[in-house]
Amino acid sequence: MNAAEELLMPGERLDDLKTRGLKIIQSGEVFSFSLDAVLLARFCSVPPRGEVLDLCSGGGVIPLLLSTRTDARITGVEIQPRLVDMAARSVALNGLAARIRMVQADLKTYHEQAGCGVYDLVTVNPPYLPADSGDLKANPQIAAARHEIYATLADVAKACARLVKSGGKVAMVHRPSRLADILTELRAARLEPKRIRFVHPYADREANIVLIEALKDGKPDLRLLPPLVVHEPDGSYTGEVLDIFEGRSLSLK
Repeated sequence: MNAAEELLMPGERLDDLKTRGLKIIQSGEVFSFSLDAVLLARFCSVPPRGEVLDLCSGGGVIPLLLSTRTDARITGVEIQPRLVDMAARSVALNGLAARIRMVQADLKTYHEQAGCGVYDLVTVNPPYLPADSGDLKANPQIAAARHEIYATLADVAKACARLVKSGGKVAMVHRPSRLADILTELRAARLEPKRIRFVHPYADREANIVLIEALKDGKPDLRLLPPLVVHEPDGSYTGEVLDIFEGRSLSLK
């Protein structure tokens, strides 16, 4: 058994992030990362140094990917203990413990231990569905990743606003169907939307992902970026998405 295998618990596997040799511990028993998280890590405007925070961090994929774009210190906050444990082991496996710290905490109260206005960038991939919508899975960990059980969209916006510096940035990935609510909550929290990019599964289909970046205490000036298309008509990945997946590009254009 090699060193990587020794870090795995029963039911876990090791996935290759295909970027600078990074690997991540995953399990079918909990929510695994998806395209949404990868795109957010490549969409956000990253400071070269300073402090970066990832809320709703799950298994830590966004902190791992952000480490390839900045020398900043990165903190991942996740409320589910098992996911924090998996993420911390992934950080250790990749030799990044000096740069990435995983914390088990509730985003609604994390400012009480971290302080307010600390971070240059806050990223968040929150649950997309209201707690009373759809089918709540029997697996409580997957349900919590998909539904607003621990925090609502308003809670997420307020937490981001408390933790980011004035003039700092907040980047979020979500569903286009919630866009009106997202913009409303961001502005209510003094987070001014600055960049939006819609992601379409195919060029002729509606967007199913939206990437948003806001500026704390910014002035109104919103840019709608060109759409990102994930698949070619034959089902293969488009060049831009393939470059992201294969690690040839560390940021979206």
